[in-house]
Amino acid sequence: MQEYNFMKVTDVGATRWLEFNRPPVNAFTRKMVEEVRGSISSALDDPAVRVVVIGSSVDLYFSAGADLKEFQGMGSEGMADWVDLCHEIVELLRNSPKPLLAAIHGTAVGGGLELTLHCDVRFASSTAQLGQPEIQIDFIPPIATTQALAHLIGRTRALRYLYSGQMLSAEEALEWGLVDHLTAPSQLRSRVQAYADDLVGKSSTALAAIRQSVTLGGGMPFSEGMQLERQLAVGLADTHDFKEGVDAFLSKRKPTWAGS
Repeated sequence: MQEYNFMKVTDVGATRWLEFNRPPVNAFTRKMVEEVRGSISSALDDPAVRVVVIGSSVDLYFSAGADLKEFQGMGSEGMADWVDLCHEIVELLRNSPKPLLAAIHGTAVGGGLELTLHCDVRFASSTAQLGQPEIQIDFIPPIATTQALAHLIGRTRALRYLYSGQMLSAEEALEWGLVDHLTAPSQLRSRVQAYADDLVGKSSTALAAIRQSVTLGGGMPFSEGMQLERQLAVGLADTHDFKEGVDAFLSKRKPTWAGS
């Protein structure tokens, strides 16, 4: 497994934990963003990894957003490179065949939080504080965040959230749909791992088809989304796991999925 300076990478069974690791607050430099991209790509390419979790190894901070020293003196050309790098990560996340989970704690603002919007299920500590303060520096969140928020919480709430630049409590984030589950701080990791373990026990081909149909198809016109759904459903019929699932159900036994 590759070593990183700013990402802590650990495997728990078939679950790969990718944790931001730049104390004291996880402020993102370009090098750190590149490591985020590399660690995600490596996890998605590893056949032994079936579920990916994005988290933080730094106490009290999930993410402080970009290290603003990176932006000093930066013009449009440099910003284009920065945003393109961020969008490369978005493409990796959106096209992932593997379930993506987020474990959010402490202060969560800016880029690190933006990445979680492209995860499937977001767990947060009950004491977490979430926000997108970019308006305070005459900027917008560039990790496909404006688009993800409009789909996730609706246009009106997305605009209110980004216009204000203010922090939301974990309870408010849950109400708005920015996170899906709240848990006690001491139980966050175990709660996420338990959910990941449940996913690991399911067919990876079905999980991939569900994720692609919902994530990619959801952004298409309805008729095109139906065509993608048809393509994926037809493709599953020729897989080992489909045949195994049907046989196991009819035989009243537990299925043995490929790769499990």
